[in-house]
Amino acid sequence: MEKAIVRTDFNFPGQTGVYHGKVRDVYNIKNEFLAMVVSDRISAFDVVLPKGIPYKGQVLNQIASKFLDATSDIVPNWKIATPDPMVTIGHMCEPFKVEMVVRGYLTGHAWREYKSGKRSICGEVMPEGMKEHQKFPKPLITPTTKATEGHDEDISKADIIKTGLVSKEDYEQLEKYTLALFERGTQMAAKMGLILVDTKYEFGKKDGKIYLIDEIHTPDSSRYFYAEGYEERLAKGEDQRQLSKEFVREWLMANGFQGKDGQKVPEMTDAFVNQVTDRYIELYEHITGDKFQKAEGTDVLKRIEQNILNFLKK
Repeated sequence: MEKAIVRTDFNFPGQTGVYHGKVRDVYNIKNEFLAMVVSDRISAFDVVLPKGIPYKGQVLNQIASKFLDATSDIVPNWKIATPDPMVTIGHMCEPFKVEMVVRGYLTGHAWREYKSGKRSICGEVMPEGMKEHQKFPKPLITPTTKATEGHDEDISKADIIKTGLVSKEDYEQLEKYTLALFERGTQMAAKMGLILVDTKYEFGKKDGKIYLIDEIHTPDSSRYFYAEGYEERLAKGEDQRQLSKEFVREWLMANGFQGKDGQKVPEMTDAFVNQVTDRYIELYEHITGDKFQKAEGTDVLKRIEQNILNFLKK
């Protein structure tokens, strides 16, 4: 059984703070740069599960790195370097207090709202007579507030501007970037026989300039369908074959866990953990078209620390 990295506690020269998120440990260097370690922690239903998934951090970090490079002509992004397979170092930006969620298809949260009778989401109109997983006439931007605790909440463009969460000028620029990024992601997915269904982008500002921050087009932040068989399944009203971490949620639900009070996370056997690692590697290879190379793993924490230190010395 490979060892998963579920926590880091480094102390780098010039470090002014560290933030331990659900999956990422982010080290603030001189209030100028961030060293983000993508751990092997896995979360579902807003709960971090008790065991990590070996190589998951590497998978997510390398997918995000590839897509940040592939979209840097659309919008500047925070990435400076990836000195380790599990690490990205980049510019420290002041994050906007909204996440830009974009939906190409009537799936997930949007479908649940639609099924309950609603015909608009975040002020965006959803046409009558649609089926689950059907493509929208054009992608919808359905932003959410960024909650420090609990769940993010849907919010409309009008309310974002009215409450001053984001200025009108900045928000309209975020919309343009979001649609252009989604279009590029859609084209790249199509080449791999995939459909980019929905995703989210986070943006920040540094020295008055907008940057794309955090991860992009990973299976943790995006939903993909397999293009093959999509139309047939839609016509028959069948579920689509998905490429996302939905399979982990399904396993939890099948074992009586949905993150509700009093529920216990089912036992994650070594066999199950290995299965999840295999699925993440499969996701990586499908999304990027590259063969996954497992990074050297005898002392991963030492490797990560040394690679960050070597980079900071430059």
